[in-house]
Amino acid sequence: MTRVVCPGSFDPVTKGHLDIIERAAHLFDEVVVVVLVNESKKGLFDTEQRMDLIRRSLRDSPNVTVDFYAGLLVDYCAQNGVDAIVKGLRAVSDFDYELQMAQMNGNLTGIDTVFIPTAPDYMFIASSLVKEVARHGGDVADLVSPVVLNALDAKFGH
Repeated sequence: MTRVVCPGSFDPVTKGHLDIIERAAHLFDEVVVVVLVNESKKGLFDTEQRMDLIRRSLRDSPNVTVDFYAGLLVDYCAQNGVDAIVKGLRAVSDFDYELQMAQMNGNLTGIDTVFIPTAPDYMFIASSLVKEVARHGGDVADLVSPVVLNALDAKFGH
């Protein structure tokens, strides 16, 4: 059985994230979406809210679970029997950074990273842009799941 992680901050989870996670779920036996905690950043949604939004957005993906971790991803992988890390790539600039990270993770623990290119419809989506547009009352319905859209509307009072 192959167990992989899809890590990220997911603040909030977007259709781009969901696309990568769902495609990974078709390729691997088990996908664990790991919400990473960055103590230096204050998110729009707290960790529990992010996890709930991911779970509710992926309720039709039975081999996907959600967890969180506040440390090195490779330590999480070692502690939880993870076989590989799955990362989505939006652009060439993502690849440069992610390749360096993959090589560091491989050097530290020998864990492999699998890259999945983002579908063309989602290449421009970033959580930071979604938050900015939603904050100012813009329409992000095509960028996030209905569950996340409702959460954004509630957060910003729309």
